[in-house]
Amino acid sequence: MAGGRFEGTAVIDRPIDEVFAFLANGENDKLFSPRVLEIRKTTEGPIGVGTRFASTVKDAGLKSKREFELTAYEPPNKIRWTERSSNMVYVTEGGYDLAVEGTGTQVTIFNELAGKGFGTLVVGFALSQARKGADDMAHAIKQAIESR
Repeated sequence: MAGGRFEGTAVIDRPIDEVFAFLANGENDKLFSPRVLEIRKTTEGPIGVGTRFASTVKDAGLKSKREFELTAYEPPNKIRWTERSSNMVYVTEGGYDLAVEGTGTQVTIFNELAGKGFGTLVVGFALSQARKGADDMAHAIKQAIESR
């Protein structure tokens, strides 16, 4: 398998602008993703297209360094990123889509995974695991934002 996409959706009981601002700040990822050990913004200025975040994550017991760049930033509905680091399994495109849902906000998170080298052999497994946990991730985002 060359790769593929996973996604998860949740409705958050907060206004769309608040949810967008929380998600746009990649440093908040550690508040809802147990795989993110540390993350920091590495570019100057306000968050927008071109902003980069560097992180250390733990997947399947292995630590890796990751760097992501925002490729679309359209408040309050759309954020996109791509991975700029060189890992065996990596994100070609990821993002959040936000929409008003009643008095809250529906959030869909997705990532498209690909593999290179040995990663082409394990990307299917990584994708399978990510798909199993996608709705849990969306609900962890909901929990992190609603508990603020």
